[in-house]
Amino acid sequence: MACHRGAALLLLPLLLALAGSVAGDAVEAAQDQLPPRPLVIQLPTAEEKRAEEAAEAELRCASWRTAGEANNLAPWAAVPEGCVPHVRAYLTGPAYRSDLDLVAREASAYARSARAADSTNDAAWVFDIDETLLSNLPYYAQHGYGLELFDHREFDRWVETGEAPAIPSSLRLYREVRDLGFKTFLLTGRTEAHQAVTVDNLRRQGFHDWDKLILRAAADREKTATAYKSEKRKEMEAEGYKILGNSGDQWSDLLGYSMSARSFKLPNPMYYIP
Repeated sequence: MACHRGAALLLLPLLLALAGSVAGDAVEAAQDQLPPRPLVIQLPTAEEKRAEEAAEAELRCASWRTAGEANNLAPWAAVPEGCVPHVRAYLTGPAYRSDLDLVAREASAYARSARAADSTNDAAWVFDIDETLLSNLPYYAQHGYGLELFDHREFDRWVETGEAPAIPSSLRLYREVRDLGFKTFLLTGRTEAHQAVTVDNLRRQGFHDWDKLILRAAADREKTATAYKSEKRKEMEAEGYKILGNSGDQWSDLLGYSMSARSFKLPNPMYYIP
């Protein structure tokens, strides 16, 4: 009897394993007979879709602005409508001020090294005015930050108020350049009709003691900014000046001929002047 009981005990684990295997096969067979589970696709919510579209638009507009600053865009007349929020956020936020400050710091470092290498009295620095020394951001805030096509008459009315504020980093650079002994030439696309109000605006904003203010004469009216400013720089060189530095917000302030030894481009995504 004890022998049979021992044999039964030895067989018990084997019987349990066999039963488990049979049960597992039954479950698998049952599962094979079930219909396939449906494919579930999680569609983005409306909020997630809006966020994705906004991120894509931000990337496109940041690339557009970078291409403009690098002078890689074809001539353009207005800010693309979809990029107005991007341009507005850039101009009214810390990024624009930071970019302006960086340009001024680099120009300042160059000015000091240039004067250390050349201390003669004929070293000159050329400054544009609009969006370089003075800011027209209050005007463009009322005109879509560059969305609207440029209107000369509207802009002239703004110029005649004489209320354009100084760009702080440019004012610091201007004063340092003067203190270093550079001759300073203000070369602007504004017309001679705006000379008095421009002088008053500049002085009230802290700009003093420039060597010459050059505005467009009637004979220059039909010239591109590149041609007009190149001709004026050539005249400076003919008078014996060495243009070591040039600051402007447009490539037309800096390119052409009689170019400076080094030029500094300030950011401006609001408009393009050929």
